[in-house]
Amino acid sequence: MRGDLVRKMAARCLTAGLAVLAFLALGLTSATWWGLALTTGAVASAWVERRIRPKTDLVAESILLAAGILVAYARQIPGGFHWTLALTAAALLGLILLERPLREAGALEIRSANLDVRGPRLPGPDGLGTVILVLLVALAAGAAVELPAWSAMLATLLVGAGGAGIVVPMARRRLKPSAAHGRVGQALRRHRPEFLLHFSAPPGSEYQVTMWLPYLERIGRPFVVVLREPEFLAPIAAATRAPVVFCPTLPALDEIMVPSLKVAFYVNHGAKNSHCIRFPQLTHIQIHHGDSDKAPSANPVTAIFDKNFVAGQAAIDRYARAGVRIPPEKFVIVGRPQVESIEVTTRHVRDAAPKVVLYTPTWTGHYADANYCSLPVGETLLQRLLARGVTVLLRAHPYTGQNPQSARQLARLEELLAADRARTGRQHMWGAQTAGKMTLVECVNRSDALVSDVSGVISDYLYSGKPYAVTDMVDDGDRFAERFPLARGGYVLRPDMSNIDSALDRLLDEDPLEDVRRRLRSHYLGDFPAESYADGFLDAARAFLGPQTEAPPEQRSAAPAEPRLSPANG
Repeated sequence: MRGDLVRKMAARCLTAGLAVLAFLALGLTSATWWGLALTTGAVASAWVERRIRPKTDLVAESILLAAGILVAYARQIPGGFHWTLALTAAALLGLILLERPLREAGALEIRSANLDVRGPRLPGPDGLGTVILVLLVALAAGAAVELPAWSAMLATLLVGAGGAGIVVPMARRRLKPSAAHGRVGQALRRHRPEFLLHFSAPPGSEYQVTMWLPYLERIGRPFVVVLREPEFLAPIAAATRAPVVFCPTLPALDEIMVPSLKVAFYVNHGAKNSHCIRFPQLTHIQIHHGDSDKAPSANPVTAIFDKNFVAGQAAIDRYARAGVRIPPEKFVIVGRPQVESIEVTTRHVRDAAPKVVLYTPTWTGHYADANYCSLPVGETLLQRLLARGVTVLLRAHPYTGQNPQSARQLARLEELLAADRARTGRQHMWGAQTAGKMTLVECVNRSDALVSDVSGVISDYLYSGKPYAVTDMVDDGDRFAERFPLARGGYVLRPDMSNIDSALDRLLDEDPLEDVRRRLRSHYLGDFPAESYADGFLDAARAFLGPQTEAPPEQRSAAPAEPRLSPANG
């Protein structure tokens, strides 16, 4: 995080500094070549800054650079002025001032992927800023080789015509009397989706959707994924053949609410969920992105949904224990389909050689009372594991980098593992290896035991039958298992790690809680046959969808494909 801030500040200072120097060199000195070279450097810096900070405002710098370039052209004209320069200046100023509001307006455009949006593809405003930077470089090059001023005018007017080609279609879409006639809405009417998945979350949260996509596809009905943030469009569209639509505004949501829709699924309690729940014709079902004993897993907001799909009775008890009153008929036990690929073992952990331990520290959370993160003591934990000859799989929560201190602590743990792998040859894994190349299920299957903070990972791991340890970072002592019942099947690590040796002895050798975990498994994950475990969710989803209607041919195959992105197709 700190390094990212330094990069942003350095890019900002460099772009602004070079733009000022270029203007001063061209406007106040006769060093035209130096000024144009500085101009090119400023444009390059601005391009890099746009890559680092896509929403950065470069209006002042662009105007300074344009003014300096026009001064260089003016030096070639007797008297220093010509009407072509005045027209070029006006067109350049208009383009520069138009770019930001056009970009902001474009951010409010509905966009889609994997959807047959018919008709010519309409231009989007996203690349106008880059085009302006390219234009400035071209004008600077023209001034350097002393091209006539009319060439600069023609190049600028040509880009201005392209800008007008973006503005006019956007204005027409804004003036449409009915969202129902939008091109995306028309495409969805042809697709006839029976349900949607609504998703809104901070960056890095796409795993909440991708974990459900295979099971939504297995329902066997056409559906659409509705996103509220644009950065998720490409990664989620790449994971499914189903249409994916980015709806930035309430009118955009109105457009995609086609008559064939019956059910809306949700995977979290994002604030923007309320924008979709306002549609009474749909049955709104919360399916969650994990099951854990964390405080947020008993969120009172759950009560606003028509139905709440939960993994097992433990989730229902959790709400009651937290004092959240939800009518029993709103709950449907469907299991946790994502665990169906977890291998259930009968082998005792003491027989494993070498032992592999999966360590999954969670993040700090938004509030102090939900901070279960063990990274502050992670170094002590890893050193004890390494001293026992254990191979460690380190898989941190995707949000870990949001906290600079946690990011540093995680980096230290990765350094420890790297040093031990170099010294001993043990194949520890971390970072992109465990969070990118491997799924959580693969990490679970590869391990012999788990050390985790209070999180949904423990619930999933419970399915394997393997032992786990859980960190008591809230320092609840004897009350810990009462607040977090999953701890009854695990070996509790105190926040100061004072009992780590005895806990690891039981985790990696004795394991006296095997029978307790077996009972907890049914309580937390439902009692569904292993060979058809996911059917608990699939059957429940189909029941709320009702009789099946014929799916469009293009949606009968559920294998992922390259996404077809259609920006600004409102």
